Amino acid sequence: MVCAPSLIPRKPGERVKTDRRDAIKLVRALRAGDLSAVYVPGTEDEAFRDLARAWAGTRDDLRQARQRLKSFLLAHGVRYTGSANWGPAHRRWLSEYSFGNEWQQLAFDEHRRTIEDRLAQCDRLEAALREAVVNWRFYPAVLGLQAMRGVQFVTAVGMLSELGDLSRFEHPRRLMAWLGVTPSEHSSGGKRRLGGITKTGNSYARKLLIEAAWSYRHPARVSRDIQCRHEGIPKALIDRAWDAQIRLCRRYRKLAARGKHVNIAAVAVARELAGFIWDIGRLAMSLAVPHSEQVA
Repeated sequence: MVCAPSLIPRKPGERVKTDRRDAIKLVRALRAGDLSAVYVPGTEDEAFRDLARAWAGTRDDLRQARQRLKSFLLAHGVRYTGSANWGPAHRRWLSEYSFGNEWQQLAFDEHRRTIEDRLAQCDRLEAALREAVVNWRFYPAVLGLQAMRGVQFVTAVGMLSELGDLSRFEHPRRLMAWLGVTPSEHSSGGKRRLGGITKTGNSYARKLLIEAAWSYRHPARVSRDIQCRHEGIPKALIDRAWDAQIRLCRRYRKLAARGKHVNIAAVAVARELAGFIWDIGRLAMSLAVPHSEQVA
């Protein structure tokens, strides 16, 4: 049993620490049920998580490199008249623009070269990840989660690589608490005081969850991309994903109609979305989507 060191009870007045005292304290805490076990991923799961985290880190580096280039251009009063969304037109304009000063041009070229390097690195890691995920034991859950709205390949792989085996959560509320999207509470007597979300657990998985929840602010519908991701998926998963979309879209509209801030409404939807991820992920593993299916 591996325990979380930060959750081991400790008396504030203890000033003496020895191995004997620690052993006695651990035995007493284990007997009293005060120790919290930590999930330990397997060797294969940890290796896949390392690959997924490398991909996520490279995408963050790419975003920062693009931001640095935009800041450099803005500092010199250079503005793009169109939509600076790094599309073909925007990148073509960047390749054709030049500064009059040699040193500024050199700095500009280095910024552009950094972006191209990060793009190539992202493509290599994504290709390796799409090839490796087919042989991963949670591949059926990856396909199942992609049947949901707002959960594409990036979100599905990122969430499952951090969560691991969803069956270790006995109830979806356990998953919500692990993701840190449950409200904090400071109640006493007859008064109940709820605060912001706890923000405990894995911050990257929580970020992916909330980003996916923003897509439910629009009316429920099945887009062409979602239809493509539904190919080869059992009908039970598709029906469950549609039920989730109807409920979560209605939930966002109700919160918005009550005057709730859009961020609060999105977090509330993310909390319920975590429950559907728990349900659909476990259902996909039980149905065992064939490994021959391609990643959407």
